[in-house]
Amino acid sequence: MAAYNRLSKITSQLHPDSKGVKKVDAAGRSSLTITDNRTGKQLEVAVKNGVIKAKELWKLGLRSYDPGYKNTAACTSRITYIDGAKGLLAYRGIPIEQLAEKSTFLEVSYLLMYGYLPSAKQLDSWTTSIMRHTYIPEGLKTMMKSFRHDAHPMGMVISTVSAMSTFYPEANPAFAGQKVYADKKLRNQQIHRMLGAMTSIAAYAQRHRTGRPYANPSSTKMGYTENFLYMLDKLDNNNYKPHPKLARALDVLFILHADHEQNCSASGMRHLTSSGVDVFTSVSGAASALYGPRHGGANEAVLRMLAKIGDKKNIPQFIANVKAKKERLMGFGHRVYKNYDPRS
Repeated sequence: MAAYNRLSKITSQLHPDSKGVKKVDAAGRSSLTITDNRTGKQLEVAVKNGVIKAKELWKLGLRSYDPGYKNTAACTSRITYIDGAKGLLAYRGIPIEQLAEKSTFLEVSYLLMYGYLPSAKQLDSWTTSIMRHTYIPEGLKTMMKSFRHDAHPMGMVISTVSAMSTFYPEANPAFAGQKVYADKKLRNQQIHRMLGAMTSIAAYAQRHRTGRPYANPSSTKMGYTENFLYMLDKLDNNNYKPHPKLARALDVLFILHADHEQNCSASGMRHLTSSGVDVFTSVSGAASALYGPRHGGANEAVLRMLAKIGDKKNIPQFIANVKAKKERLMGFGHRVYKNYDPRS
């Protein structure tokens, strides 16, 4: 399976240093020659996969300035490939359309994590472990009950995920040391725990807002998104099962949003984790970034816009207000996809 590569470095604090700067006559090389017209000095910089190392600019006493990382990558990645101009999105080299049609979310999460789709045996083990972790500590449930009845679901999710670090000291570098991230078994356990707990925390946050008692994960064998819907919607019927088409639709939605390159949340989590903090605090920070109206919160803005429009008869006036710049049309346009959004 082909993997796509991105390669670059964030520019560091640069100090002018002429060492290593030389005049070159580079013809036919995989390099870039930069001429500093202020001094006449030239610098030859290696080019790999269409990328140069920004740190090389050090040698000319230069820094790169790129607000929003529009043309800068902070890491090497083989996970997600995006071509915004062509409207392409692939996970580990596999087109998103193919994964959405033929795979489940848990298969895709395994692919993203380990680089290849799981065998039947691997998927069974992966699924069993994750579903076991949908049962969260009673202390977390009690804490969630202390939130206001009208608390925003994202606020509850962010706080609860962060609190998970206090329940698992063996996974917290503050207690267990940096070996936590070097221990493959312990690392995988937290991956399973986070994937399993997130659906329960999200479901409990929604039920708290609606005044319903929490519904434990289903005692019968259900899929990941099917069980999530069960915890969201179950009332008194213990035999309740979500509609399979609805469960599948949500599964596809999870696949489409499983990863999206070096976005705000991913960048935030990488920065936090680089400090050696526990994974739960890092995930909470990533969720906090997602909460923002310029990131994941934009989806909520669409729902608020539709609620404000109210009836289809109000659409013409709303569009007129948009054209007059009295209203904003939410959910249209994308910072990366300029032609077609492959997730649509």
